[in-house]
Amino acid sequence: MTERALSRRSLFRATALTATAATATALGVGAVFAGTAAAGELPASSPYFDIAKPSYDLFRSKMLHESHHVMQGFAFDNVNRRLFVVQAQNGTSGDDLCVNQLSFSGELLGSMHLAHAGHGVSLGVEPVGTASYIWMECDADGTTGDARGTALARFKFVDGGTPSVKKFLTGSRTITCATDPVYKRIAVRRSEGGKMYYSVYPLASAAAGDFSAPLAHFPQPALSTSSVVFQGYTILGNYLYTLDGSGHADAADIDSYVTRIDMTTGEVKSRELTKAGSTLVYREPEGMAIYRTADGETRLFLGFGSRSSLDNVNRYANIFYKNVLVG
Repeated sequence: MTERALSRRSLFRATALTATAATATALGVGAVFAGTAAAGELPASSPYFDIAKPSYDLFRSKMLHESHHVMQGFAFDNVNRRLFVVQAQNGTSGDDLCVNQLSFSGELLGSMHLAHAGHGVSLGVEPVGTASYIWMECDADGTTGDARGTALARFKFVDGGTPSVKKFLTGSRTITCATDPVYKRIAVRRSEGGKMYYSVYPLASAAAGDFSAPLAHFPQPALSTSSVVFQGYTILGNYLYTLDGSGHADAADIDSYVTRIDMTTGEVKSRELTKAGSTLVYREPEGMAIYRTADGETRLFLGFGSRSSLDNVNRYANIFYKNVLVG
């Protein structure tokens, strides 16, 4: 695929309790729910991204608050037009995370730390008036970069503040989430019985601590006949998108793929190699997100970490997007 840069100015315009793991046992493993766009159901059908189409630059080579750690998951507040990116903190054992607020040109606007959180593979954002509430993993199962969250945290983003956290689905394993700002859903990915499952809920229900009636619940399908390095996911309507691949020093070794999965069936519908950011130094896929502009263009975003050189300790954030919807 080719890459083309568009004017950043034209990219974004204003758009206008604790729940335990026991609560989630009512999910009914293997069940899939589909319906109309009424509350409590997935839409009967929804547009999907043509993931074979080109990717465009949002920004490249931006340093985050924690200079020595790569970006992980990211998400947009589609109402207040904010971008949040999570990464590990400098000088810690690896499970302490930093949430960055960035401008749409990649400039750092603020940050917030959450200790003993996990890895930050994916996160969500919930607009509440003029505030942005972050959804992300917490209560890591270890104290290194291999640690993963065992619960979901929800807290108001306050630059430089200490998170006031509500926790949900405590006692989970390897739990993360992603939000759909268009249909106002939240997807939860976690290990159930040794296999990764996705569950989808109305975001308002999740914020109220109600995880009793998932809109969809299905196991992650095989993404390839060989093993992959899972790097992020997001949802829009009926479809789940995943990003996988490893870091590489040679563009000839690119192995990053975007996969589209129908959440009403749990089946892989398409899978495409992405060469977005192919010229980056030590390019590594990191995170996905959805954003809709004021003029109605919906975009699928892909994140990549990079370096200025292979021996440089600093890490940089890079974000690209696809914008061709079908249906």
